[in-house]
Amino acid sequence: MTAIFRPSVPALARRAAFLALINFFGIIDRCLVGSQGGRVPLPIRWRYKIDRWRNQFDSLFHRQPSVARPRLCPACGTLVGSTAGRCHQCGASLTFSLAAASRSLSKLLPQTSPVSYGILGLCCILYGVSLLITINRNGFQAPGGGGFGALFGLGGINPLVLVRMGSSSSFLDPAQPWRLITAIFLHGSLLHIGFNMWVMMDLAPTIEELYGSARFLFVFIVTGICGYILSFVTGHPNSVGASGSLLGLVGLLLALTTGRQSIGMRMLRSQLLYWLAYIAVLGILMPGIDNYAHIGGFVAGFLLGKVMADRHPADVVERRRAYALGWTTGVAVLASFVFMLLNYFSSPIGVG
Repeated sequence: MTAIFRPSVPALARRAAFLALINFFGIIDRCLVGSQGGRVPLPIRWRYKIDRWRNQFDSLFHRQPSVARPRLCPACGTLVGSTAGRCHQCGASLTFSLAAASRSLSKLLPQTSPVSYGILGLCCILYGVSLLITINRNGFQAPGGGGFGALFGLGGINPLVLVRMGSSSSFLDPAQPWRLITAIFLHGSLLHIGFNMWVMMDLAPTIEELYGSARFLFVFIVTGICGYILSFVTGHPNSVGASGSLLGLVGLLLALTTGRQSIGMRMLRSQLLYWLAYIAVLGILMPGIDNYAHIGGFVAGFLLGKVMADRHPADVVERRRAYALGWTTGVAVLASFVFMLLNYFSSPIGVG
């Protein structure tokens, strides 16, 4: 027995509406009749609007087939076919690769200096969270002492809160090496984070544009780690702040200008030396500044500046190496914050 298909009421209603719209546009699209009986064409602007409306309504009922188009290789930028799985120029996978993942991630970040602004935002968020925890635990307290001590203590964070959130203490514990990374993003007071973020936004975007986001992130994290290692070796086991990384950026630029005698390089070198002198004076005058972390970060940055080429990756091999460094560093940072959260929620205040 053959079944008879009867369309549902909603389907009939949609079809009737579609036919009514087509009929409506057909009537409007006809030429107007003048007073003498002649046919007067519609103005061009009206015709353009009617055609656009007709296409919009027609697309609601008839799906247009998607046309496959050639793509750009995320690694080398070569134009490849729409059905290709690998780039014929560099061999990079078009479905999944570090370059493709970096290109997808860049759509969610600012177009210029995404890593610099990401670090800035993360540092500010962590400072705000640590300040709220300190106020919730101790209440709002005015800074004690006078002079630079009172100024540096404004908006101060409880040391036990910093230990719980990931200061550099106990990083030699095999279960807590993540503290070498999380300590970079923590700060101890309002002046501390304000000065560090001011210096970072003065230096970091230029360096990120010069070396690329992937290698910039690698330099920033590695120099900070080296600074905390030297600080611990010299007897300062509990530190926080991005100062070591910032001095690493200064050392990187100083290595870039060493041996170059152009006017621009000499001016940049003079500015960097002024920065170093200024930071050294602050390190002497202000209490609680970890100068050994500064020295460790600066030396590490200077050495990296002698090894790394001061330009974007030039070929496929350099691009792959840069993406590998950046993604390895990014995964390490993400894993460190995961361990920091686990440590924070599993230990009470006062326990590292």
